[in-house]
Amino acid sequence: MTIAVMGAGAVGCYFGGLLARAGHNVTLIARPAHVEAIAAQHGLRFESVRFNGTIPLKATADPAGVAGADVVLFCVKSADTEAAGRQIAPHLQADATVICLQNGVDNAERLQAVIAQTVLPAAVYVAAEMAGPGHILHHGRGDLIIGTSSVSESIAKTFSDAEIPTKVSDSVIAVLWEKLIINCAYNALSATGHLPYGRLIEVPGAREVMRNAIDECVAVAAKLDIAIPADIHTRALTLVEVMPNQYSSTAQDLARGKPTEIDYLNGHVVKKGREVGVPTPTNLALQVAVKLREAGREKNGG
Repeated sequence: MTIAVMGAGAVGCYFGGLLARAGHNVTLIARPAHVEAIAAQHGLRFESVRFNGTIPLKATADPAGVAGADVVLFCVKSADTEAAGRQIAPHLQADATVICLQNGVDNAERLQAVIAQTVLPAAVYVAAEMAGPGHILHHGRGDLIIGTSSVSESIAKTFSDAEIPTKVSDSVIAVLWEKLIINCAYNALSATGHLPYGRLIEVPGAREVMRNAIDECVAVAAKLDIAIPADIHTRALTLVEVMPNQYSSTAQDLARGKPTEIDYLNGHVVKKGREVGVPTPTNLALQVAVKLREAGREKNGG
């Protein structure tokens, strides 16, 4: 299979690396620093418990790198969805399938509005980070749930054969909301305190804030007729057991001077809450706390 990864950061490099290691033709579309490092070291440096080595693959900074791909893993930041979609649109082959491996719940819908090819939503469960240019560091998990289409089962088998456990679900939007809720509980707190999950829940009051944020999310989802598991609080706390040393993607973005996706996490819940008449004060406070960190960083020059 020919695969392109648009926006190859930590998530894209992890999945792209495994697919290349399984023998597929993979092209990473990434920032110039990553492209240069991959060229210099003759591949992507991949570091995980299961495998530590260099995986040969192609990399480019040009969105035209999606040309000829059967599947495109779309991994850009949520704020860049439409712009990146327009960049790749002229180069996509007619029968390509684009899978959104992004935070948030509405990226597939927004991307589908600017490209003609099939777009699938996906829920991504992986803890990984870029340890340096062209160097992916995997901390845990690495499975996907993708939406339905005529080729979804075939894609799922190909990915699963490449050590990427992948399921197909016709309720992936509900799954994305479940993930969104957990992100709303953790991401902003991890970012504002710059703490990993295991340490942040030990801070007095943190669990209560998390519970309030989750309750608001569930109330908004109910108004939107999205079914959320009754044990969502338990599921959220389970993340600490699985990834106690993990920093949220929002925390990583702040630490690296990058724009965060908080407007598409807690901010999305606030926006939808206003539309359906559900108050979301905890999620608003968490969104604003991260925005204040961003504003302070910009004022201080990084």
